[in-house]
Amino acid sequence: MLHLRMITPHHLTERVVALIDRTVGTTHLVVLTGAARDPEGDLVLCDVAREAADELLQEMRSLGIGESGSIAVEHIDLSISRRADAAEREAPGEAADAVIWEQLAESTHEESTLTITYCAFMIVATMIAACGVVLDNAILIVGAMAVGPEFGPLAGICTGLVLRERRLAGRSLLALFVGFTAAIVATTVFSLGMTALGLFQEGMLENPRPNTSFIWQPDPFSFVVALLAGVAGMLSLTSAKAGALVGVAISVTTVPAGANAAVALSYGDFSQMWGSGAQLALNLGGIILAGTVTLVCWKLLWRTQQGRMLRKPGAPHGPGGARRGF
Repeated sequence: MLHLRMITPHHLTERVVALIDRTVGTTHLVVLTGAARDPEGDLVLCDVAREAADELLQEMRSLGIGESGSIAVEHIDLSISRRADAAEREAPGEAADAVIWEQLAESTHEESTLTITYCAFMIVATMIAACGVVLDNAILIVGAMAVGPEFGPLAGICTGLVLRERRLAGRSLLALFVGFTAAIVATTVFSLGMTALGLFQEGMLENPRPNTSFIWQPDPFSFVVALLAGVAGMLSLTSAKAGALVGVAISVTTVPAGANAAVALSYGDFSQMWGSGAQLALNLGGIILAGTVTLVCWKLLWRTQQGRMLRKPGAPHGPGGARRGF
């Protein structure tokens, strides 16, 4: 269940309450007239099943609540209520399958914003991966993949394309490009410094590396894995199962490919550098393609399922809200 807290202008409160009343999966409706001071208005509270939340939020936005008041959504960890149980039974589909597009757009916006922290994580992850490729150490490679924050911008690109949010897609693309560029440049300098200290040697990169040679030798399986990772990553975000993102992060060679390219560049090994670049492009392209297609399919599937039972029996049908995307 989700808890909705809304500040509504006085002239819209009755319409908001009527909308909640006729929406399947809602309960625990509370109206506090004149309780809000900034902005001025009424406070409306209710609980809604996750399966019905997206449609309700879209119609709230169509009433202009987001501009003239506010809408806040909180996750309810525990609700001991027969009414809540009944609301969840009435709502279409299952909570784990529900997609709240407003929440997805907001979360990907936060994860795909170009910040100092994001760039620092990218640089540190790539430097760890650089140590892994030079030492042919698979454990360091896996650790670097887990630390890398690049899936946030990738998810932002997919979400922006599906929801037709150009600013989100553009911001995410910028964060992805700047992040990898900064990481590769910094890791190249790092490799030169480690070489000067005698900790890295060119021969370590040129020697056979059975555990990490795949990083700069892309093959069809690289693209297949990237496609599967893109599907798994977007399913993890839409179902709020963030734990699966760790598996996604360590299944694709984005950060390690950038690290191998940086170390190869520091030694002038352009063969490995271009191979690593191809591996990086292959993985990024596969994730974006699969993630976008997954969101499109999920959006169509969920809309079809919601259309079957969005209104309570006998409730009047109000005007539908404007939908985001297509």
